[in-house]
Amino acid sequence: MIPSLPDLLAASLAARAPLIEQLEAEQTNTWRLFHGSVEGAPGLTVDRYGDLLLAQTFHRPLADEDLATLESFYGTAYPGLPLIWNDRSQSNSRIANVLSEEQTAIAQAPREILELGVRYRFQARHAGQDPWLFLDLRAARRRVMQEAMGKSLLNVFAYTCGVGIAAAKAGARHVVNVDFSESSIAIGKENARLNELPIRVRFIRSDAFAALRQFSGIGQPERVRGKRMPPFPVLEAHQFDLVFLDPPRYARSPFGVVDLVKDYPALFKPALLSTAEGGTLICCNNVAQVNREAWIEQLERSAKKAGRPIREIEWITPEADFPSPDGNPPLKIALLRV
Repeated sequence: MIPSLPDLLAASLAARAPLIEQLEAEQTNTWRLFHGSVEGAPGLTVDRYGDLLLAQTFHRPLADEDLATLESFYGTAYPGLPLIWNDRSQSNSRIANVLSEEQTAIAQAPREILELGVRYRFQARHAGQDPWLFLDLRAARRRVMQEAMGKSLLNVFAYTCGVGIAAAKAGARHVVNVDFSESSIAIGKENARLNELPIRVRFIRSDAFAALRQFSGIGQPERVRGKRMPPFPVLEAHQFDLVFLDPPRYARSPFGVVDLVKDYPALFKPALLSTAEGGTLICCNNVAQVNREAWIEQLERSAKKAGRPIREIEWITPEADFPSPDGNPPLKIALLRV
């Protein structure tokens, strides 16, 4: 049982009042209500996604008393919004807890949520694990919308393509989303259909290395060290005004290894070379133990070595529903003018 959980929930809700008022005025109905890692209950998060509340646990399952507390507290704060609990404390963050038949129907029902006037598809439970919209990236999507008018955007590791859809909604002239997951691309296409977009957004199912190497002009050979590579889409070299790079912590494929701790430059260099001269590259690193300044120094060295030095750096900080007492949030987002 979490001590004083009702007090923690009340304090977190009160702290968010100004932000929630702002978000509602901006046509947003989704935000983090409780960020347990810094608000007194590590491993517990509670999010509002439109007309549903989603609680998730990452270290241990909720005690019955704590689940009852969540349902009671938010039943008063947000009457009529059901609360679904996903226990992801098992290996690989697989959702472990079984819901009732009624809760399962609620959790699996397709819903629409709204962020900054953009509509997104949401389900509390689906074939994957993560929610289809990462709320800590709202600050980055907001910044992309401010930058996008009349520009071209490449969104790499696009997941459900939230950044690309937001850019198109904000007036980008050309948007390309790249992700290897067919199911994620399918949700991205559904997100595009939910919005009256002024352009036709492009979706490419591809390994990120193969796509970036082709866009950057480095090229992706069909054979590497005598081994035939898996099939990949053939793409023309092309530079974009805006490139958004949000890789997972670690992933391995025949085309390369994504490792945000040891080798971010492996992705950064082709992403940089896919960015037009005078353009903007937004890089994300979600590994908490990576030091922000050391990471930026690494990117600056890599950019200089590639002959494309960074001209300006702007940090994009997650918004107030993701508090960080030390000013160093786990998710680091750097906007680079190159």
